[in-house]
Amino acid sequence: MDDVRTMVTGRSIVEVECGIVTHDWVNDSYKHLIAEAPATALAARPGQFFHILCPADSVDSPYLRRPMSVYRVDRDAARIEFLYKVAGAGTRTLSSLEVGGKLNVFGPLGHGFSTGQRARHAAIVARGVGLSTLAPLVEAAVGDGIAVTAILSARSPEYVMSDKYLESAGARVLTVTDSDGTSDVDRVEDMVRRLITDEGVDYVATCGSNRLLFMLQRVCAETDVRGEVAMEQRMGCGLGMCFCCVSPFRKGDELVYRRVCCDGPVFDIQEATAW
Repeated sequence: MDDVRTMVTGRSIVEVECGIVTHDWVNDSYKHLIAEAPATALAARPGQFFHILCPADSVDSPYLRRPMSVYRVDRDAARIEFLYKVAGAGTRTLSSLEVGGKLNVFGPLGHGFSTGQRARHAAIVARGVGLSTLAPLVEAAVGDGIAVTAILSARSPEYVMSDKYLESAGARVLTVTDSDGTSDVDRVEDMVRRLITDEGVDYVATCGSNRLLFMLQRVCAETDVRGEVAMEQRMGCGLGMCFCCVSPFRKGDELVYRRVCCDGPVFDIQEATAW
């Protein structure tokens, strides 16, 4: 694997060609890709992402890389994994890559989650793409001795992903779906409040839904529970140089503007104005 190293904010960022080991459909919208990775990529922390080079084909010619959160880092097997939704030109061409081919990744990038040893019981609330973004946090938290309850929200049972993986990692998994009405925000709020009052949840992380973000901001403020949100944004460079991903954040009573790619993508939950 040939790599090119650049120093960005004191960290080594690597562009590398990774051999694709498996690349399978999880359902009709998401694919799961596993690739070989060098030590520099295996150093990715929960919440960090890679900038993926999507190939061109006869229909689509993606110009910019696509930011993609790490789904899992398997250091024993020297592999990194991505779980992504096929939604546009870039992910369409990405989905065509075959086993034995190469995946060009640049990273790891951004700042990840910061639970450390400060939490005793973490509640992970995820929907859609958040199911992949938050998965590494679950594994890391359990490894740090933190109890984890993961609430996974999806349109219907076939779109609930990562539940078996998170259970095998040591988390308690609760699933809610639109199809049976259990994913209603008020019902999820009741679940989170019970976890805080009855089970001592003292840290919350979320990704994938504005409705869940706004609810958790309110609950965390009322219960004095610390929380973080992993944000999604269009990113041109991933390094903070192009200012493509600038978004507003709260700082006291004022709004400030930050670059999601390098100031985040993980932020204090109370600072975010939207996911």
